[in-house]
Amino acid sequence: MADYQAPLRDMRFVLNEVFDAPTLWSSMPKLAENVDPDTADAILEEAGKIAGGVLAPLNREADEQGSKWNDGEVTSPEGFKEAYQTIVEGGWNGLGGNPEFGGMGMPKMLVAQFEEMMQGANMSFGLAPMLTAGACLSLNAHGSQELKEKYLPNMYSGVWSGAMDLTEPHAGTDLGIIRTKAEPNGDDSYSITGTKIFITWGEHDMAENIIHLVLAKLPDAPAGPKGISLFLVPKFFVNDDGSLGERNSFSCGSIEKKMGIKASATCVMNFDGAKGWLVGEPNKGLAAMFTMMNYERLGVGIQGIGAAEASLQNAREYALDRIQSRAPTGAQQKDKAADPIIVHPDVRRMLLTMKSYVEGGRAFSTYVAQWLDISKFSDDEEQRKHAEGMVALLTPVAKAFLTDRGLDTCIMGQQVFGGHGFIREWGQEQLVRDCRITQIYEGTNGIQALDLMGRKVVASKGKLFELFAADVAKFIQENSDDATLRPYLESLSAALERLDDVTDAVLKQAEETPNAIGAASVDYLDLFGLTALAYVWARMVKAAAPKAEGDTSGFYTGKLKTARFYFDRLLPKTVSLAEGIRSGSDSMMALSDEEF
Repeated sequence: MADYQAPLRDMRFVLNEVFDAPTLWSSMPKLAENVDPDTADAILEEAGKIAGGVLAPLNREADEQGSKWNDGEVTSPEGFKEAYQTIVEGGWNGLGGNPEFGGMGMPKMLVAQFEEMMQGANMSFGLAPMLTAGACLSLNAHGSQELKEKYLPNMYSGVWSGAMDLTEPHAGTDLGIIRTKAEPNGDDSYSITGTKIFITWGEHDMAENIIHLVLAKLPDAPAGPKGISLFLVPKFFVNDDGSLGERNSFSCGSIEKKMGIKASATCVMNFDGAKGWLVGEPNKGLAAMFTMMNYERLGVGIQGIGAAEASLQNAREYALDRIQSRAPTGAQQKDKAADPIIVHPDVRRMLLTMKSYVEGGRAFSTYVAQWLDISKFSDDEEQRKHAEGMVALLTPVAKAFLTDRGLDTCIMGQQVFGGHGFIREWGQEQLVRDCRITQIYEGTNGIQALDLMGRKVVASKGKLFELFAADVAKFIQENSDDATLRPYLESLSAALERLDDVTDAVLKQAEETPNAIGAASVDYLDLFGLTALAYVWARMVKAAAPKAEGDTSGFYTGKLKTARFYFDRLLPKTVSLAEGIRSGSDSMMALSDEEF
């Protein structure tokens, strides 16, 4: 099994050469005071050391051990407490946090790279800082000044961790039917009663306190999602002097036995009159929760990239070392009994597909993070609104497309190994198991597709889609005279036109049948994702081409050749997807229940 190495060279290329992040950051005063190129580079370098030197070595044994539950207490795998302390000491939990409360205020474009390293090195561990960051986002955006001052500094430092308590045994996607209740106590607190399931790191021994953000309903709440409120419920109460008081009235009833991410504790949390405090306005809990959803859903997409990168590193090393049969063109290593399997076209197909999706996905996630940064930090109101529209449109694509391709890439890596990929020794089977959850949590990928097609494209009558289409069309127009780019731009233009035509087709279908959106959604998201990756690959070609001549490292020449493979072999999938979408919903809905 290859030792995980953070892909720092490619991350720097994407940030500095493709998106020119330092120039963007310097144009926004709120960011310029916190980050500069030297700071960003130092963060990347140190994050790479932690990922490769601290987190990755724990990954396999932690998967074997798993987290352990005993009478309500959860013990993390060996080494996790020490690794978590490393994160705390470096201030990594607060990397993107509000500086007013001890965060570092770094841009999401940079934070995203750290998140990928952490998730690629050890996804089970990486979920703990990820959930804390999400809880901090909601609390910072919607909590009272008193709550923020009391809780955020220790959450940003990592001394306290965070958990998000949404799902209930009968309510997953449909949160409007949750049963957890919040009764006013007569002061500013509430009594929370109910059961939550699938709560990642809801209980553990790595931090001295765990701050839960819990969705619940007030006694007079309206029915459905408009009646949900959000409450801060600490494991231990916090005294006025900041010290910890007695334990709150809730506990971990059990932890789940799972297919993957076994080292993380996925908890059943039982609230028995636990004391909590309202975050945001009454009955506006979903709005408060969705503040973090764009970040968290992008974060899950980044998990897919992280697992895919680890799979690519393993498979590439194995393909260069494993000898089997001779190359179709004749022996390449005549001094050996056979050639390395990388000489075989099918192995190269798998490796190039993996490389295309990993590097394209990294660029796309950074592109989405760019819009998150603009929406948060820009002083230009019109620019912020434009960025918010792009974030709304692109977030479900980032979550679903990147995790779908992430699992594909983990499976391809396993296939490169053949039988060795199916056994524990090489680490590939764990990557497949761990990556699988990314398609399910934070909203299943089918729900993401419905969100994209229904809420973002159809509900806006195509207006949000036009923001993305205009951005791509602008790039094509501005680079139309570039001879190196021309072949890529022709294919990109055709894919964009195809996506535009299909968007119009579904808008018309939706006027005639309510099933049109659901029937088209998954294929539409894939079509969108493939086109979006073509766009960022074209941007990578633009950045790499001038530096390819005389490139002795193979980095820039490798970029151009991988781009060619993506445009030749993967982008044409948009043709069949478009045809399927245009066929409508009739064949999908024709069978009666009995005929299934």
